[in-house]
Amino acid sequence: MKIGIGYDVHRLQEGRKLILGGVEVPHSKGLYGHSDGDVLTHAIVDAILGALGRGDIGRHFPDTSEEYKDIYSIKLLERVVEYMDSEGYSIGNLDCIIAAQKPKLAPYIEDMEKLIAKTLKTEVGNVNIKATTTEKLGFEGREEGISSQAVVLLNN
Repeated sequence: MKIGIGYDVHRLQEGRKLILGGVEVPHSKGLYGHSDGDVLTHAIVDAILGALGRGDIGRHFPDTSEEYKDIYSIKLLERVVEYMDSEGYSIGNLDCIIAAQKPKLAPYIEDMEKLIAKTLKTEVGNVNIKATTTEKLGFEGREEGISSQAVVLLNN
């Protein structure tokens, strides 16, 4: 077994779609980033890369590369799943949290879990996504950005 942790944060900006866990969430702002800014998927990518001992998202998908400009982050996760498969690992379980004051994410979490599970080639029961506000504290609470953390257990 191998364990990995991932963390990501992006600021909110008008004129962008809000994508979390590969799912478009209706909101007046989206996450700014070189890719689609999907903090949840980026945290999952980093957790898996960390468990595999392969560095981080920036090493594999640099924000200086036009190849990754505005890319749908699920595509990045698919590539990391290929690394995981090539080393003989599969998902034991994945536990994630998204910190955002707004919008309310509960109506979208089931769709995120289904898409992430499908991408990871695992059962939906192995993927858990939670959302929380920060009680109006910090940059998330001031609605300046959204952060996410992920912990993954890989089985060989």
